[in-house]
Amino acid sequence: MAAYQQDLMEKHCEEVENMYRQTRGWRHDYRNHIQTMKAYLSMGRYEELAAYLDQLDMDLSQVDTVVKTGNVMVDAVLNSKISVARAKQITVEAKATVPRQLAVAEVDLCVILGNLLDNAIEACMGIKEESRRFIRIYIDVMQAQLYLYVLNATAGGLRRHGGSYLSTKASREHGYGLMRVDRVVEKYHGYLDRQDEEEVFATEVLLPLEGAEGDTNTAK
Repeated sequence: MAAYQQDLMEKHCEEVENMYRQTRGWRHDYRNHIQTMKAYLSMGRYEELAAYLDQLDMDLSQVDTVVKTGNVMVDAVLNSKISVARAKQITVEAKATVPRQLAVAEVDLCVILGNLLDNAIEACMGIKEESRRFIRIYIDVMQAQLYLYVLNATAGGLRRHGGSYLSTKASREHGYGLMRVDRVVEKYHGYLDRQDEEEVFATEVLLPLEGAEGDTNTAK
C-alpha cells in the first residue's frame, strides 16, 4: 500500500510539473505572437498580418488537445494523463462522451481511468521505439451502460497469475492498481475484460448508467 501511494504521488507531481511547463511555454509564445502582430500592424502590412493570423489559427487547431467530456473530474484525469503521455512521446487518440448523471461515483470512475491510463503509459514506456508507442481511449454510452475502452502498445512479455495480469513493477508485485480497478468494477456489478495479443493490450469496462440518455458532450 505504501509503495502504491508513493507511486501515485510521484505520478501526480509529474502531471502537475508537465502542465506548468506547458503553461510557461504558452505564455512565452503568446507574448511573441502579440509582438509580431503589433509590428505588422504598425507598419501597415495588413495582408501579412492576416496571413499570420491564419497560420496561428491553423496551429491552434492542431495543438488543441483538451478533452471535454462534460464531466469536470473525468476531464481533469484524462487531460493530465494525456499531457504526461504526449510528453513521453506517446501518441494518444481520445474520444470521450460522459453523461452528466452517473450511477457510479465520480471518484470511483476516476480511479478506473487513472489506473488504466497509468498502466497504459507504463506499458508504452517499455517500448524503445517512440514511433510504436500509442494509447487509444474511447468512452461512450453503450446499451444503457457507460463503456470505457483503453488500447495501448506493449513490449510483450506480460505476466499473469492464474487469470489475472500482474504489474511489471517489482514494487507492486500483485499489481495493486489493477486490483483497484477490479474492486471498483465489482462494487458496481459491472463488466471487465482484459486482452493482449501481438504487442497490444486492451481493457474494456462496462458500468451501470441511469437517467443520462441524450444528455452528453463529446470531444475528439
